[in-house]
Formats: sequence, structure tokens, C-alpha cells
Amino acid sequence: MIPRATLRLQFHPGFTLDDAAAQVEHFAALGVSHLYASPLWTARPGSTHGYDIVDPTRINPELGGEPALRRLVAALRARDMGLVLDIVPNHMGVGACDNAWWQDVLERGPASAYAGWFDIGWHPPDPTLQGRLLAPFLGRPYGEALDAGELGLQADAAHGRLCCSYYAHRFPLAPDTYADVLEAAGPQHEPAWADALAAMRRLRETVGGAATNPGTGQDSEDAFARAQAALARALATPAGERALAAALARFDAADPAGRERLHALLERQHYRLAHWRTAADEINWRRFFEVNDLAGLRIEREEVFEAVHALTFRLYAEGLVDGLRVDHVDGLEDPGGYCRRLRGRLEELAPRRPAALRGDRAWLVVEKILAGGEELPDDWGVDGTTGYDFMDQVGALLHDPAGAAPLAALWHEQAGGAADFEAEVRAAKHDILNENLAAELAATARAFHAVALEDRATRDMTLQALQRALREFLVQLPVYRVYFRAGGRSAEDTAVIEGTVAAARATLRSPDPAVLEQLGRWLLADAATASPLLRRATVRFEHLAPPLAAKSIEDTAFYRYGRLLSRNEVGSAGSAFALGLDDFHRLAERRAGTFPHAMLAVSTHDHKRGADLRARLAVLSERPEQWAQTVARWRALNAAHRRSEPAPSGEGAESDADEAEAASPEAPEPADELMLYQMLVGAWPPTLVPEDRDGLGRWAERIAAWQQKALREAQRRSSWAQPDTAYEAACERFLRRVLGLDAAGAGHEAPFLHALAGFVDAIGAAGALNALAQATLHLTTPGVPDLYQGGERWDFSLVDPDNRRAVDFAALAAGRTDPRPLPALAAAWHDGGVKQALVMRLLALRARRTALFRDGGYRPLAVEGPLREHALAFAREAGDARVLVVVTLRASHRLEPGEPPRVPPARWADTRVRLPDGWPGDWAELLAGRTCTAEGGALALAQLLADLPVAVLEAGTR
Repeated sequence: MIPRATLRLQFHPGFTLDDAAAQVEHFAALGVSHLYASPLWTARPGSTHGYDIVDPTRINPELGGEPALRRLVAALRARDMGLVLDIVPNHMGVGACDNAWWQDVLERGPASAYAGWFDIGWHPPDPTLQGRLLAPFLGRPYGEALDAGELGLQADAAHGRLCCSYYAHRFPLAPDTYADVLEAAGPQHEPAWADALAAMRRLRETVGGAATNPGTGQDSEDAFARAQAALARALATPAGERALAAALARFDAADPAGRERLHALLERQHYRLAHWRTAADEINWRRFFEVNDLAGLRIEREEVFEAVHALTFRLYAEGLVDGLRVDHVDGLEDPGGYCRRLRGRLEELAPRRPAALRGDRAWLVVEKILAGGEELPDDWGVDGTTGYDFMDQVGALLHDPAGAAPLAALWHEQAGGAADFEAEVRAAKHDILNENLAAELAATARAFHAVALEDRATRDMTLQALQRALREFLVQLPVYRVYFRAGGRSAEDTAVIEGTVAAARATLRSPDPAVLEQLGRWLLADAATASPLLRRATVRFEHLAPPLAAKSIEDTAFYRYGRLLSRNEVGSAGSAFALGLDDFHRLAERRAGTFPHAMLAVSTHDHKRGADLRARLAVLSERPEQWAQTVARWRALNAAHRRSEPAPSGEGAESDADEAEAASPEAPEPADELMLYQMLVGAWPPTLVPEDRDGLGRWAERIAAWQQKALREAQRRSSWAQPDTAYEAACERFLRRVLGLDAAGAGHEAPFLHALAGFVDAIGAAGALNALAQATLHLTTPGVPDLYQGGERWDFSLVDPDNRRAVDFAALAAGRTDPRPLPALAAAWHDGGVKQALVMRLLALRARRTALFRDGGYRPLAVEGPLREHALAFAREAGDARVLVVVTLRASHRLEPGEPPRVPPARWADTRVRLPDGWPGDWAELLAGRTCTAEGGALALAQLLADLPVAVLEAGTR
């Protein structure tokens, strides 16, 4: 069941399961063994990513439903291929009206059968939320929305349901408040209406007020169902329709009295409607990160685990699914326990699978961000991570460490930004805790305060002191999370906690350090012996740390710190600029020994920049002085476009002073300008020329969308919560002007545009060389390589949604049949054909040497000679079978303008790969199609890399 290679596909209404089935022939010819699907369960209508699941019990009908899934799997099986699914156990989409479980919680409150399925705190300090949950889905403050008539009552006549409507949202009324609405119709003589009203009155008397009586379980549910059925019968009559209209009119917010009645009714619901901004300070349920319409699930509960995975387990048992990718595993209360339970259930189901598949073991990988030096626990029962760690390692390998200091100095001097990435992260964490996750921080502090009050030795630790200590501990925590478990923390987690206490101690004033020390002791507790209050507090901490780290690093610091954007990538530590050859070897050997079947990624649906964009930007690490000079010239060249301009004159602009006050801001600021230049260099399409106005315009639209997102994520001049649209518009105007595009797209002369194209042309071949080296390592080092959709050719995509654009599979299929040999394709590298041919050649090798790449070891090989730092060599071996791999690294200074992406043979001089004793002397190079012979126990790179920047060899002659 271990895939040879996977291909990630993003499913949405514009690309369905049947669309994928139509491309299976192409996927098979490409050489992957499994498709790796984005979440397929029913998501919010129109979802382009599938992570906002509202019903995990059905395949999304917008994707074709289960029948289409079966057709896709049949097409895959016909070509001996399989399917891996992305599952989402941490959260569900809420709000609107399409999540039945959430709607039931809104309707019944704590009495709902699903109330314990979501992580809701029913008794927060706010007295208005006792027994209620905050519903922060309004676009303006509640009072304003009510006064504006945006809230109103609505009926689902067919099912006898009443709700409060707000645009697409539907908030169901509590069962014991239906009678209040129906009574507003006044005396009615229709028997069916009288029956419905009587049933609702009995329900009100039985259930009582939500604050004093949470309901009477199944009896109450049955009574409500009968009452709703009676109401539906009444509403099926003309008299019932008239009575309902009369009742609802009494709650019309357009009338002051009706508005007061509606408010009074809403105050008796199991939710409190609120402006979306209130969530940061007052939310009393766990969200995914700080996203209000994604609610956390309590997957650790047995009934929730089984309900959420029921369809997954059935599809696995029926042989339709071969492996699972678990999304955001660190969001769970106990990731290790969850993974072991999931593995156990899959093993229980294995005997029920079709006979041909019963001997296989499900492939199971988890989305987990590993900080520098952190390792995936080996007792989770998984095959590894989803490959962000490899993406970081191979990316760092492409960077020249000598570029770190001068590029940091350039950033600090020109942009005024922090020279230290970690300082930027700490600042971002403070911002996120104060603004986005303030409610979660306060709730966690209260939980630890309750622990303190349990013991007379700690009861004088105040809530505010605990919150200060907790905040600083979280700010200093170097990993996404640690793991609370029976038997105590692991040695690694213990060291992390103790180190974090030491780091935080330096920033706190007396007496807070004593509180911090106690917090550290609590966090080191054994889950098996911890008190219920300590367990609850620690779990809250574990739930808070990962979203804080992700938001602070990936979604904030990466957009604030611009030393070199190719190192600001998901899974990367921006402070770790480069990776030495020996370190790369060490990590590859470790992966071969611990998680040989981990996924390997270079592009994903979450990446900030595509693999080949990052590979091109890495060239700047080899040329920091040239880049600094180029930036200086460009800033001077474009200075006129940064000048403020008065807004167009119009009514209200009565004087020059008024116009000056309405002037557009000078933009972009230096930090934003420097980041923009990097993106323009990195993302310039290889086949684009300045004269292609249409192509340039389309590309500028993509860059502008990235720029707006980058400005808002950085939260310096603009943000999602408070967008500075004037500054954003000025930045976009600057972009279009420097590219020679005016507001109408007609264009004008732009010297910068030609300077940009010339600079990209000068480093483009070196970037392509990096990209081919990266692709080769991706497909040959230990692990299961995942190709992101369309990534077999050049991937210069930007952050989502750009990286989820439609893929031209017809063009990719046509490219497969290109008859040119690899060296000829390399000479014409701009069109991406060389990468596609390389990928196909290596995937074919993996198919032919399946056991070697699946289970074989990794052996570093020494490179000797004058350019030894510019090549990495290793062998994959299993028994007597071996494949030797050599890639060129950091070689931009060895290329001349106009040369293809390879170092000419003469420049390698006497650089060679030393072979172990006893290895054969004759080797077949599989990419360029040549025979190479060792001399003196070594292979000359001038021979191995004569035609391409990479070589892959097998022993023997052709």
C-alpha cells in the first residue's frame, strides 16, 4: 500500500471527481501510483479547498458524490493505481445553515446530543453567555444589525421550523420559544393551528427556560419533533399561512415594538448573536486558528471519532481508499492517541477489504510542522509527515550560507525591519495574543488560575500574573506544541519546556518569574496523575499553542520579514537560512531509518511560493552584493512612482488643503517595495517577454492579488480586520506603473520592466538548475514524493488562491510526448519540458526499482576536487541493487549568460565522486543516456554532468 509517488489534486465544483477520472490515463503515464485528494466530504457550498466540511458522512455532491468517487477509483484500479484521502478530524464549517450538528447545538443548547461534540465552554465569566454560545457572525454590532432590520424571523413551513435569519445565516429558535412566536398571531380558529400551538405550549412547560432546565433528553426531542410536525400540518393550510404571517409581523424589526419583541426573543436563545470582531475577546468555543466559521471538534470522544470517520472507514473497508493524510494533527487534544486509535481501527477493518488488498497496510501520514531539530514522535503509528520538513531541507540546501548576513543587512538597512527573524516572530506572537487570540489566552489563564486555587501553596497567584507568565511562555515556545501524556512528558518535550521557562524568565519582572516557574511545573505534569482541573488547563494550553505558532510564523512573520522570501515557507524556520551538504545527508539517513515512507513535498496547496519560484530566488543568496546594487538602482528608477498623488477633485474638495488631505499615501513603504521586487524576480514566467502586453497584464493581476494578501497578513499598514484600502490601492498603482501598465491597462514606456526582464534572464538558467536539482532530490531521496497538481512543469505559483488555479491537463498530456532528449530540452529550458521529462524519467525508475526506493538505504558519497561544495552525491541501495544520484548546487557563478542550466564540463576540472571500495567501474547514466566509467575509484563530474545539472546512474553499460 506504500505509494511509489502521489499526485495531489484540488477538488472543487470546477474540478470534480469525474474530471479527475477523465485524466487518469495522463496520471498513469506520468508515473504516479496514487492520487492524493483534497477533502472530499461535503463542504460549504462552492468551497474551493474542502476544509470547511459541514457533513463528513457524505461525499460532496458538488464533486459528483459517492457514485463519481466509485467511477474514479474504478479508473484508477484499472491502471493498478490507488487513492489517498485528506481527512479533517479537527474542525467543521459552521455558521450559515448547512451543518446539521451545529444547527442542533444552536437550537437545543447544552441539551443537544451534539453539544459535547464541539469544544464549547458553556459557563464563561460573561453572564450573558451562561448556557449559551457566542455566535459572532454579524457584519456589524448586534444593535446596529437589529436596528437596520438585518435580523428577522423566518419559517421553514415544510418542516415546521422557525429561525432567525441574517443573510445566508439561519439561527434556529429554541424549542421552548416557539410558543411565544405562535401566540403573537392572536386568537386563531383553525384546528390545525390550535393543535400546533398547544403542542408548543406543552413543550414550553416541559422544557422550561434554557437557563434553568437544559431539557429532558430524548423525550423532549420526540415531543419537539411531534410539535414541529403539527406546525408543518398547520402551515400547509391557507389559514395557517395567514396566522404565521401575522405572528412574524409582530417581530418585524422595522417597527420599534417589533424590534423589542425580536430582541427579547433572541435573548432567550441558546446563542448570543454578535459582531464578528467580538470573537477575539469573547468567544467561548474553540475555533480553527481564529476563523469564526470553523469550529473545533472533540475528536477524542469515542462517539465523535466514530461519527466523523464512519464514511472513511467504510470506504477503506470496501477497498476504495488506500491511505489517509490527517490534516492539522496538532489541533487535536491528543495527537498521538488519535493516530494510534486511527491506526488500530484501520487494522481492524483490513480483513474486510477485497481479497487482493487484504495484505496491505494503510499508508498514514500527518500534517505536522516540525521546528528546527524537532522530530516526529515514533510511537504514533504513522508513516511520517506530509513533507513540509523535506520541503524546508531541500530548499535550504539550495541556498548559499554566505548570503545570509549581507541579505539580512540589506533588509535591515533598506526596509528598517528586524535583522533577526525570531525577534519578528516574538513580536507577532505578542500581537496575535493581544488581538486575534485574546479570548483563548484569557480562557487558558483562567483554567490555570483554577488549578492555582486548588492548593494553598499557589492560591495567591493572581489571574493577571498567570496570564502574563503564560503569554511570555507562549511567545518564547520554540515549537508548535508539546504533548501531554500518561507517564509524563518525553525527554524532548521536557527539555523544550525547561528551556522555554528559562527564556521567558529573562523577560518577566518579579514576582512573575515565580509564577512562571510554577506554570512550568504544571506543564511537566503526568497526564495519568494530573487533577481534572490541571488536565483541563493543560489541554487548553495544547490547543492554544499551535494556532498561535502558525498565525505568528506562517501568516504574519513570513510577511513581515524579507531577508529572502524563498526561506519564508510553510515548514521552514526563517532563521535557518541554509543547510550544509553533510547536514542534508544526515537528515536523509535519519529519515531512511525512522520514517522511510514519509511524504516528501516541494509544492503544496498551502505553499507561499511554488517550488521553482523559490529555486530561482535562492540564486540571490549566491549574489547578495549584486542584488543589493540592483535594488538600489530599481528604487531610484521607480522613485517617481512612489510619490503621493492628490485624489481626483470632486465635490467636497473645496480647497487645495482639502485635496492634500485626501492625497493617496506614498507607497509602497521600503519593506513592501523590497518584498515586491523579490516576488517580481521570482515569479516572472520564463516564457513571458515585456512586449506581451496581454500576458503581462494577466501576470500583474496575480501579483496584485498576492500583494494585497501580503499587506494584510503582515498587519503593518493594512490587515484583514482593518484594511487600509488607500495604501493598498497606492501599492497596486505602483506595481502597474513600474510594469508599464496604467489603470486601463493600455500601458506606457517602463524602463524598470526591461531591467526586470533582463535581470531575470541573467539568473534564470541558474534558477532552472536549482529547480532540476530540487526535483531530482525530491524523487530519489528516502520517502514518498508527492507531486502537486501541474507541478511536473515549472511551478511559479503564488500563495493561495493562486496555487489552486485550474490546471491545463491537455497541455501537460501533450508535453509528455515531446520527442526531444533531455539535453535538448535543457537547452530550451524556458518551456518547462525538461522538468516534465526529468520527472517522468525518475518516476519510471521508481516503478522499475520499487523495492529499492521503498525500502533501500541512503549512503552519502564523498565529492572531491575544486568544486566539491557545488555537488551532492549519494546512493540508494538495497542488497546488490543501487542507484547513484549527483546534483549540482549553488553554481550560478559557474554559468555565463545565455548558457543552459548546467556547468560546462571544463569548469568542473578534477571534481569527482569517490566510489566505495568494491563498487563497479561502469555505470549507465539514465537521463542523458551515456555510459560513464570510473577511473581510480571515482567518477568525474565533467563526465557525469556534461549534458545536465543532475545525473542518475545504475551499475552496468547501456
